[in-house]
Amino acid sequence: MVIEGAARPADRERLHLSVAEDLENRILNGSLPIGERLPSESAIARDFNVSTRSVREAMQILETKGLVRRKHGERAMIVRDDVAEFLGTLATTVRQLFSTNPDYLVQLMDVRRMIEVEVIGALVARENPITPEIDAAMNKLRETAKAGEFGKFTDCDAAFHRALVQSAGNDVMAVLYNNLYGLITDVIRVTSRVPVKSLDVACAEHERLYELIKNRDEAAAKEAIAAHINNSSAYLQVAIAKAQNKETQE
Repeated sequence: MVIEGAARPADRERLHLSVAEDLENRILNGSLPIGERLPSESAIARDFNVSTRSVREAMQILETKGLVRRKHGERAMIVRDDVAEFLGTLATTVRQLFSTNPDYLVQLMDVRRMIEVEVIGALVARENPITPEIDAAMNKLRETAKAGEFGKFTDCDAAFHRALVQSAGNDVMAVLYNNLYGLITDVIRVTSRVPVKSLDVACAEHERLYELIKNRDEAAAKEAIAAHINNSSAYLQVAIAKAQNKETQE
């Protein structure tokens, strides 16, 4: 494959950006088909009359946007139609931000709240808002709370919220949410123990939310989910502060 019509960018300091933009446009308009491999970095460098370093930097930009997939020793493959991979790449980028500034978690939780509040609206608009998946997730929560299994309860908690989002019927939102929740879980793993309520209290909160959705009480259900996520955000901020203080003392 040859990148036909490629021209050397005029701005030397923006060479990699110009190459990335040109290739992105070709991918988006279909002239570089999904599933095809791009030419080698050296070939692209010749086509654009730039250095291979500029091409590598351009490839990094395209990979971050989820437009290409790169493996060592292989030419980059165009993967624009893989929504899950695209969002997964974005999640990796956000995870890198967390490594330098955990305060980004607050913004992440804000996004999570926005998604789940909108999901509640979509669910209660239906004649039967409780899907079999939501029902099954709630039953698992009840079982683990009754058994006093904290570790399993945490997993079931996540599964319940994912079931809500997936039941809204928006596949892109579901994939995006799954990546967000994975990031939140990553942060929990590397921070100190988060203050927790008893399993009975935690289960009761979810039980109330479940009933509000079932009864199609949109205002109360949205208020309940927002308060639940705000509390979770506050707990995680405490955990981050403890972890940062520990690092300072060491």
